[in-house]
Parts: sequence; C-alpha cells; structure tokens
Amino acid sequence: MSHFTAEQKTNIFKTYGGSETNTGSTEAQIAMLTERINHIANHMKTNKKDFSSNRGLVNMVGQRRSMLQYLSRKNLTAYRALIEKLGLRK
Repeated sequence: MSHFTAEQKTNIFKTYGGSETNTGSTEAQIAMLTERINHIANHMKTNKKDFSSNRGLVNMVGQRRSMLQYLSRKNLTAYRALIEKLGLRK
C-alpha cells in the first residue's frame, strides 16, 4: 500500500539511516514517516472529505512525534540534525 518504489526507500534509508540495509534506525523511520505524511497531506488538499485518510494522517503524525521525543531523549545532537534536514519546525 506504499507509494514508494524500492529505489526511493533505499535512498531514504541510505541518506538518513547510514546504509541502505539499516531500516531500523530511528532517523530512517522518522524520515519514512515524514515522506508518507507529506504524501497524504497533499492527498488531503484535494480530497477534503476523505476522513479515513485524515485519521491515518493524524495517527502517523502522533507516531512521528513520539519517535522524535524518543530520539531527543537518547541523542539530542542527532535529533537536532534530523529536524534541520527534514525541515520540521521544532
């Protein structure tokens, strides 16, 4: 159900996770969630009454928020660098 191709996923994991096989790193997971959130947010701009997608979007934003809180507790410098790279506003 993903809109990503395999090349896009490996590129994201290589950029944020360090290597293309490091799919479990917190930074890579947050980057994947951010890409999915951006994709669904664009979908919601044209389909305002798609309430099930809106619910999924809200859940993903909450999941990303809790992952960012975890990263800030464990590694503050990586947290700040990731927020700068992704363009998040914290």
